[in-house]
Amino acid sequence: MRERKNINRGYRKLKVWQRAMDLAVLVYEKTCRFSKSSYRLANQMTGAASSVHGNIAEGYCRRSLKEYLNFLNIALGSLGELGSYLVECIKTSCINEDTYEEIDELHYEVENLLIGLIKSLEKKTGKGDWKSTFLERQ
Repeated sequence: MRERKNINRGYRKLKVWQRAMDLAVLVYEKTCRFSKSSYRLANQMTGAASSVHGNIAEGYCRRSLKEYLNFLNIALGSLGELGSYLVECIKTSCINEDTYEEIDELHYEVENLLIGLIKSLEKKTGKGDWKSTFLERQ
């Protein structure tokens, strides 16, 4: 993949976005072989996992701290949704314990990175440290 750079693609440098992308790929790889009867669950899981990195990117590109935080909180909600589906998978034997642990470990990492980013940005809301124009960000 050819790397193209501009200010609006800065989210790709964020570790939380990178790890969220890894999580989406892992969830896809682990659910793409689900039986036909579990197709809906697999589809919900991949949708929730994809929503995490998608909302991080969309919020970053909105140019407003308030909107960015809103999208990061939506991403956090999608992580919660994915975590709930993950528990359903282990309880219904769609996945084994090793697969559960592999996904949950990365899920936990992404969740903590995202919470850390949200906390960091919330501190900037009252300080005026956020620059919302392309010219100021360079």
